[in-house]
Amino acid sequence: MEETVQTAQATLKYARISARKVKIVADLIRGKDIKEALAILKFTPKAASDIIEKLLKSAIANAENNHNMDSKKLYISEIYANQGPTLKRIRPAAKGSAVRIRKRTSHITIVLSERD
Repeated sequence: MEETVQTAQATLKYARISARKVKIVADLIRGKDIKEALAILKFTPKAASDIIEKLLKSAIANAENNHNMDSKKLYISEIYANQGPTLKRIRPAAKGSAVRIRKRTSHITIVLSERD
């Protein structure tokens, strides 16, 4: 008989940072315990680390309050950043032309599981 592993997750949609920048920080904490992951995020000098830290704390709160999971056993089983819609803006350029600026967004998801 298969035993289902209980998970808790938190998702941030439409974060105003490109998924490419978020993935760099996400790769640092994937598979780590939450205590270690929070320490890594605190000392990583990237814009995405503040966003992911807040999202991780939200996922921890979801695990404790909604799923009755023990926070000491939690680890990051999945973390991924997918591309969201791109905001297209126009910037004036030389000779009356225009240059398109792409302001990228991302959808970030963190999934926590308990270690045995």
